[in-house]
Amino acid sequence: MADINWLELNSFEFPEICLALSEPNGLLAVGGDLSINRLLEAYRRGIFPWYEKDQPILWWSPDPRSVLYPEHLYVSRSLRKAISRGTFDIRYDQAFAEVIKACAAPRSKANGTWITQEMYQAFNELHALGVAHSVETWRDGKLVGGLYGIAMGNVFFGESMFSRERDASKIALFHLVEKLKADEFTLIDCQVHSEHLASMGAIEIPRAEFNAHLQGAIRDPLSSSWRL
Repeated sequence: MADINWLELNSFEFPEICLALSEPNGLLAVGGDLSINRLLEAYRRGIFPWYEKDQPILWWSPDPRSVLYPEHLYVSRSLRKAISRGTFDIRYDQAFAEVIKACAAPRSKANGTWITQEMYQAFNELHALGVAHSVETWRDGKLVGGLYGIAMGNVFFGESMFSRERDASKIALFHLVEKLKADEFTLIDCQVHSEHLASMGAIEIPRAEFNAHLQGAIRDPLSSSWRL
């Protein structure tokens, strides 16, 4: 990683995103920490941490960027039927720490997790500040699905989701989108392409277009349109 910028612990500055590598796509910087001030500066600029246990912290700004415009969410007929049955209760910010733990749990198609203990602690601190939020799917008093992310200005930065029952995470996403539309959010950051989110309407846009949107949408990283 000789060509990558190493971050200093006593500075929250990041290199210009145009300096991110094309291979691996979006790798911008290494090191630093997950302090609140650094994370707020990173997300404000369209940069996010993504690394595994025993790695240094890796910071990314991929090009293109996967996003979902709330008004373009695609809801299949089967999912609409599942929603209309009203099987699940939807709650917001009631079990944030539990949602992250569930997202970090091992999955059948993956080894390990990128949600390290450092990430877990940092996002709980962001939640305590009112910056990070969860959408939770409950059934019979049990948490069966959900997602979490960061709200800044009128942009929601999606981080991860989980499901213990069929459609539980998709229903959480549906209700997130409905809430974001009501609160006048304009964009959901999905970070990188996934077939799952693409099937629900996520598209890829140029990094420059994504960051131009952030500049107009985020004035104060500690303030957002999120309302409960």
